[in-house]
Amino acid sequence: MPQIPEKIHELTVGQLSARSGAAVSALHFYESKGLISSRRTSGNQRRYHRDTLRRVAFIRAAQRVGIPLATIRDALAELPEGRTPTREDWARLSRTWRSELDERITQLGRLRDHLTDCIGCGCLSLETCVLSNPDDVFGERIVGSRLMGEHRGSS
Repeated sequence: MPQIPEKIHELTVGQLSARSGAAVSALHFYESKGLISSRRTSGNQRRYHRDTLRRVAFIRAAQRVGIPLATIRDALAELPEGRTPTREDWARLSRTWRSELDERITQLGRLRDHLTDCIGCGCLSLETCVLSNPDDVFGERIVGSRLMGEHRGSS
């Protein structure tokens, strides 16, 4: 991995790509979505502040665990502009996602535990499917379109 001398405070898109492992096209995409920013030189070339390396690492880590880009952008907007984000800054941001990640883990565990049943079922027993409607309260009383008819008939 190419080293960047300490005295260099800005990176070209190629340097940022090489150091972060993100494709140039991904960096342009992140910028178009407001996740990172650059300045333009007089020759209209992008220059990124060194702190962008940490932001790109944060974006890629958040994406790996399934955090939507809009949520990542909102989190990055809370970071300080004039200084390098600290470990505490990153910890604060990641704490806000803990409950969302816990819910995803629960959903994935449910999927894992019932996947064999689901594949064997072929969606023929939706009234008992814990994957298609895991929190269905009415499913214990009545199933399918009859609920719609029952609801309409009682109004």
